[in-house]
Amino acid sequence: MPGRRALAAAVGAVLAAGLTATTAGPAQAAAYESSPYGYAAGTTGGAGGSRTTVTTLAALRTAVAGSAAKTVYVSGTIALAGQVDVGSNTSVIGVGAGSGLTGGGLRVKNATNVVLRNLNISKAVGTDAITVQASTKVWVDHNDLSSDRSHGKDYYDGLVDITHGSDNITVSWNKFHDHYKVSLVGHSDGNAAEDTGKLHVTYGHNWFDNVNSRLPSVRFGTAHVYSNYFGNVGDSAVHSRMGAQVLVERNAFAGSFESVTTTGDSKTDGYANLFRNDLGSTTTDITRTGSFTAAPYAYDPTGADTVAAVDTAGAGTGRI
Repeated sequence: MPGRRALAAAVGAVLAAGLTATTAGPAQAAAYESSPYGYAAGTTGGAGGSRTTVTTLAALRTAVAGSAAKTVYVSGTIALAGQVDVGSNTSVIGVGAGSGLTGGGLRVKNATNVVLRNLNISKAVGTDAITVQASTKVWVDHNDLSSDRSHGKDYYDGLVDITHGSDNITVSWNKFHDHYKVSLVGHSDGNAAEDTGKLHVTYGHNWFDNVNSRLPSVRFGTAHVYSNYFGNVGDSAVHSRMGAQVLVERNAFAGSFESVTTTGDSKTDGYANLFRNDLGSTTTDITRTGSFTAAPYAYDPTGADTVAAVDTAGAGTGRI
């Protein structure tokens, strides 16, 4: 993708000049992608439909309902408890760098063709910031997703959980931070009948910071985890279980934790293949290597040696 090449070049120039990556305004802007890549390629959301800007919870619930094509812009921070259901053929986009939700999140259930971008979603108590359930073609891009780690690990749920046979999902350029259990693909060891052959998910160019685990944790599905930056992780990062096939490619891991594991917490191990990662001082526990050795789509990865600078400059809100 030209955007990623431009971003990498701009970040390299900034670093060569002795500046920090976070000061690179042009580099941040270059992280923009006009359409999704990876497993969610072809997702258009509300393109061509109506456009609405909302500032209240009631207006948000009304605006995102139904399957007509629509783009809903969230302006400011909307407080809620629980989740708002997003219908098919919908884009939900934050206005500026600071708009979004607090106290609850969004749920994409029994829907298709959904785009969620540029949203700050924080402290979704007792639920996920974003849930994708029994849905297809969903793009989660350039969001800032967080809670805190001062409460117990079960006070909040996930930041992005993808469950119940969802398929063809891309999670890209998000900043995940200050949270325990970040992203679950496949919710239960007993859900093989619904999940097997589905749960194809791409995780590309995300920044994980001050988080504990599930980066992601994958049951049954197929996950391509590439060019992500994992910094300040408490326990473990990528976890493949229940026969999941995971390709871990060109990521950078900073710190002392378990970067990739295929065992533990489930009755059946998963599979993982590693390719050109910077594992730093992390450990791995890979009991089974799998058949997923190359992604079935075109993509433009960043090398593990520069991915930390690229992702910290480009991930999160205010970049598109």
